[in-house]
Amino acid sequence: MNFGRGPSVVLNVGGTRYSFSREVLKDFPLRRVSRLHGCLSEQDVLEVCDDYDRERNEYFFDRHSEAFGFIMLYVRHGHLRFVPHMCELSFYNEMIYWGLEGSHLDYCCQRRLDDRMSETCTYYAAEEPNSGPEGKGRRPPGAEGRKWLERMRRTFEEPTSSVAAQVLATVSILFVIVSMVVLCASTLPEWRAPENRSVEEQSRYTAESVREPSGIIEAICIGWFTAECIVRFIVSKNKCEFVRRPLNIIDLLAITPYYISVLMTVFTGENSQLQRAGVTLRVLRMMRIFWVIKLARHFIGLQTLGLTLKRCYREMVMLLVFICVAMAIFSALSQLLENGLDLGTKNKDYASIPAACWWVIISMTTVGYGDMCPITVPGRILGGICVVSGIVLLALPITFIYHSFVQCYHELKFRSARYSRSLSAEFLN
Repeated sequence: MNFGRGPSVVLNVGGTRYSFSREVLKDFPLRRVSRLHGCLSEQDVLEVCDDYDRERNEYFFDRHSEAFGFIMLYVRHGHLRFVPHMCELSFYNEMIYWGLEGSHLDYCCQRRLDDRMSETCTYYAAEEPNSGPEGKGRRPPGAEGRKWLERMRRTFEEPTSSVAAQVLATVSILFVIVSMVVLCASTLPEWRAPENRSVEEQSRYTAESVREPSGIIEAICIGWFTAECIVRFIVSKNKCEFVRRPLNIIDLLAITPYYISVLMTVFTGENSQLQRAGVTLRVLRMMRIFWVIKLARHFIGLQTLGLTLKRCYREMVMLLVFICVAMAIFSALSQLLENGLDLGTKNKDYASIPAACWWVIISMTTVGYGDMCPITVPGRILGGICVVSGIVLLALPITFIYHSFVQCYHELKFRSARYSRSLSAEFLN
């Protein structure tokens, strides 16, 4: 700790005192408390706590003392539960203040919090530095010089942060829609007629396709997406983190095929291998379908889906394991009953276990195309068991995924509402 004296520090939370050594604060599980370790001046300390006594090296926090006591039990024992006879939302607000999230709660308390937030439609988020009225007048050195960069980053990353961000998001959505319309129209027979030409005509057509209306529209859309991606990379805080984000990887996958197809067209020319290259070009152009995922930047529903899949990957893996085990069992039994035993009738659709796996998966998911079905009585009994088992196995992890989805939706909804409030203030000013 770079501020204050003495071997220990005292935290005064609502009148209750807690004494810690300086080294403990460095890696303290509560983010707000650990921030005290890096404070260089009294001004930095007052951004973290409400008051400070230099003589006793005591930090005052005007927060709920009983709630902090339960939070300290989590620090010591690793279990966090609600304070009895205290509102769940009030305790959650205390958690957010100290740097904890809903995922730190025990599972039973998480369900109570999800239900309460669903009923009241109340959303909370962690406090940001310099967000209060007293923090606005104290900016760290160099903050003014980086203000425009932060504003540019929010304009491109948060569609509801300002009027300019909303306009930019609307334009980006229009480009995605136009590119998807052109992609769908390019598969119509009238648009695909030039692909039936000879190799010589195809080479000339491929070289001139960029000058056609669809090629021009595609080039304009790619130019917009490329410029947007480059600007977002320039204004990002952490370049390595920017490259690792899933949405940015998808942007790269959607943009790169266009440039690869252009280079292949330029270098191939009238080569005899153009016909094989043409198949590759069509595959690359079809990868433009990834542009649809760019809409996740502007719609909370798609963001919630992605965040839920990220947090529930263990439950998803468990679901896949359930399905794979059931497929192995039912496919082997169905192949044996329908084709392996000499019962007078052999079902050719179940000639092998891999072929029976297709029937198992469409039966367990209750799709039932009807392209193959058991014809023997034992096979039909097994089919009924397979359908019922599929319903039960698929329903088991749904509860965990549902609660995670609700929590992710609350978090993203509040963040959007927070930026909308700043947008309204900007509009009124």
